[in-house]
Amino acid sequence: MGDELIHRFRRARRERDRVVIEGFHALKHALRFGAEPTETVALDPEALERLAADLAPDLSGRFRGAERIDEATLARIVPLVPRTGVVAIAPRPAVDAAAALAAPDPAPAVLLEDPRNMGNIGACVRVCAAAGAAAMLSTGENDPWFPDAVRGAAGLHFALPVTAVRALPESDRPLIAVDPEGEELAPAELPARALLAFGTERHGLSAELLERAAMRVAIPMRAGVSSLNLATSVAVTLYAWRLAN
Repeated sequence: MGDELIHRFRRARRERDRVVIEGFHALKHALRFGAEPTETVALDPEALERLAADLAPDLSGRFRGAERIDEATLARIVPLVPRTGVVAIAPRPAVDAAAALAAPDPAPAVLLEDPRNMGNIGACVRVCAAAGAAAMLSTGENDPWFPDAVRGAAGLHFALPVTAVRALPESDRPLIAVDPEGEELAPAELPARALLAFGTERHGLSAELLERAAMRVAIPMRAGVSSLNLATSVAVTLYAWRLAN
């Protein structure tokens, strides 16, 4: 049974229609925003229920039925054993990027161009969820639903459309490039339903995407500071919009 369970979890980490959710905090948020785990394992299911009763009483009963697992087996399931000793598998929600961008709500959407760090991707998802962004899209090889990113997002991938795209879908949203060479960010001037594009910390946005942008904006920074962390840049820009609207 142990080897079969390990195989199921390891396989789920590689699949594109399921996600492995590691730790209580991530699982709590995932459940709160509609995740339906098909399998949950825990070092101490009774302690997990007590933790849920204390920290997430709105999810009463949702953690029952977790399968007890020993620490050695859990360490073979995940690279980093969560302190709370719980891991789950859930189906990923289907996301249609074009449909997400077509939403009429004035909230901006976020595009990450070729993000490199899973923790950063997760932190961006967390910010997007907190700020009420319409969606978060990413290009490049890194899957934004990889378990490391889901852990970094505290499970908030389920709170908004999150998906990888090969190329930017056609959309009527004004494309706003966040670029050091742009005009200083003026929150009141960000258009409704903007698509905010962010590049890598080292290389920034591609020339192709900059060429397509309707506007370029720069986050004001102290002289001598060359860049901000990607998730910090997303947070600054989204909350500039949020506080102005």
